[in-house]
Amino acid sequence: MDHDLALVIGIVLGVLSVPSVLSAFSDRRAPRASAITILIAGGLIVYAAQNKPNGISLDQIPDIFVNVIGRYLL
Repeated sequence: MDHDLALVIGIVLGVLSVPSVLSAFSDRRAPRASAITILIAGGLIVYAAQNKPNGISLDQIPDIFVNVIGRYLL
């Protein structure tokens, strides 16, 4: 898997799982599925950060998103 794609999928999964965690806490139930999703997202982000030759900085993330969208969706 491409490390840029893994980073984008990890960030998107992490962001989308936050409302699920908040919903579980507000309903006073355990956020099991949300926690697993966050772990998967974190694993993808760590995989991408370790396999990119020069590492990833915060200012590169928007460029990575645009490149992945351009490469796989257009």
